[in-house]
Amino acid sequence: MLKNKNIIIGITGGIACYKACEIISYLVKEGANVDVIMTKNATEFITPLTIETLSKNKVVTDMFEKKEHIEVEHISLARKADLLLVLPATANIIGKVANGIADDMLSTTIMATTSKVIFAPAMNNEMYNNIIVQDNIEKLKKYGYEFIDPIVGNLACGYKAIGKLAKKETILETIKEILDVNKKVENN
Repeated sequence: MLKNKNIIIGITGGIACYKACEIISYLVKEGANVDVIMTKNATEFITPLTIETLSKNKVVTDMFEKKEHIEVEHISLARKADLLLVLPATANIIGKVANGIADDMLSTTIMATTSKVIFAPAMNNEMYNNIIVQDNIEKLKKYGYEFIDPIVGNLACGYKAIGKLAKKETILETIKEILDVNKKVENN
């Protein structure tokens, strides 16, 4: 169970972002507290209202939104997280983080967190195989960031190739493994 685990989901602007809805719904049903940060581009694909309904929490979309409470939101979210999952992880967010760019709520929160960060890439196969994207992925892996590799499947561009978001089961199993929710404590 994921009861009382604080999971931040960063949704970026790729067609696969609709799949975040299923992941969020499952995590909430398992007892996790799910906070969501959506990039501006992600809101072009799905609405914050949809995500708020599923997560039962306000969705953060803007670093400079007026707030009821005075707090540095990206820091408070980063400190709260047991895990931060970027789904889908576009070439853009991977490149930003790999190069230390923190210019929106998601990238600043990733930079501020000390919890485990997982990227679940999804993009066109030519973008995914681009040497710059691959270099950025390798760079982030060296820094300790986790990746859930995309799979071969039908892409939005009409090709069947690498770049499709990993299966829901793979993503959820990775979350559980990293959070050690299946770890059994032995009595001595």
